[in-house]
Amino acid sequence: MQPTNRSSRILLPARYWFVLFSLIAALGLSYIPTGRLAGVPDWVALVLAFWCIREPLKVGMGTAFVFGLLVDIGHGAAMGQHALAYVVLAYLATTVSRRVLWFGPLQQALHVLPILLLAQGLMVALRLIAGAEFPGWWYFLSSFTSVLLWVPLTFLLLLPQYQPVD
Repeated sequence: MQPTNRSSRILLPARYWFVLFSLIAALGLSYIPTGRLAGVPDWVALVLAFWCIREPLKVGMGTAFVFGLLVDIGHGAAMGQHALAYVVLAYLATTVSRRVLWFGPLQQALHVLPILLLAQGLMVALRLIAGAEFPGWWYFLSSFTSVLLWVPLTFLLLLPQYQPVD
């Protein structure tokens, strides 16, 4: 007798075009001008962390570097600031990917939180070294809002990969 709480769907490997589309969509969301609104998630970092954990052979540090440069260009930030933070994020997410996948989405979000906070801390440190002012502690609120979006994002990004068992 099969347990009733189990899914009868099989998770297929992610298609490369869908991974690229989701990263480009996240880049588009990051280009939306929000001013200094606190708590706006770093969409590229969130989607990048998701794919580095789910598909570490398809998305890695090279992808993180390219999208980091695109975010730097789009935000007018110091060149390489996001790129360096995203490369570190991709490295850490890839490193813990096998362990994190054993957990459900809520526990995965708790594992991703320190990685997102470290990436943001690295960006703040680079800004401070360059002579900018400290953005305030509210700046780190976006990591927490990103973690709150982890479960719906997981559902949304895995939806095209589910196939019913025949």
